Amino acid sequence: MTHAPKLTHPLSIQFWPDVLTADEIDAVVAYGDRVLLEAAEVGRGINSSVRITRIAWLEHNADTDSLYHRIAQVVHELNRRAFHFDVTGLEKVQYSVYDSSEGGHYDWHTDNITTVPMPRKLSLSLQLSDPAEYDGCALEVRAANNIDVAPMERGAVIAFPSYVLHRVTPIARGRRAALVSWISGPLLR
Repeated sequence: MTHAPKLTHPLSIQFWPDVLTADEIDAVVAYGDRVLLEAAEVGRGINSSVRITRIAWLEHNADTDSLYHRIAQVVHELNRRAFHFDVTGLEKVQYSVYDSSEGGHYDWHTDNITTVPMPRKLSLSLQLSDPAEYDGCALEVRAANNIDVAPMERGAVIAFPSYVLHRVTPIARGRRAALVSWISGPLLR
């Protein structure tokens, strides 16, 4: 984590390169691939017209403690510099895989679910795949009339407010893996 975040407009994406090293990324991918990957649900069921993604929930344990710690550090600093939200907790990390053989994608949606103990305020995606390994599968964030395309740099974190529309475009070739998490806090006032 040698670089500082690249700050943009607070409703837009925030980008922090090189959060994980290549060796750390390889270890996360190997760990994520060992955990049972299941079809992702939308709401309370599977809806392939909205989302085709394989996911695994990575528990916070001895194997993932340093990863959770790193994510928490990044969230704290990005929030301090860009968002200024009242946040209290990092949700369980989701390992997400989009595969071209399945037509992986996730249509426009927001993450501000209020069914968790507190509403989600920040959404975070950590890029695990080298962009040369796949085509398509871009993370797009729509704030107002602009659509920002998130950088695809391996090891980078992209953060944005959870109430902002975003999607992952269909993957045309290969496989893309990312870690996704959400940061919650008291109701916005």
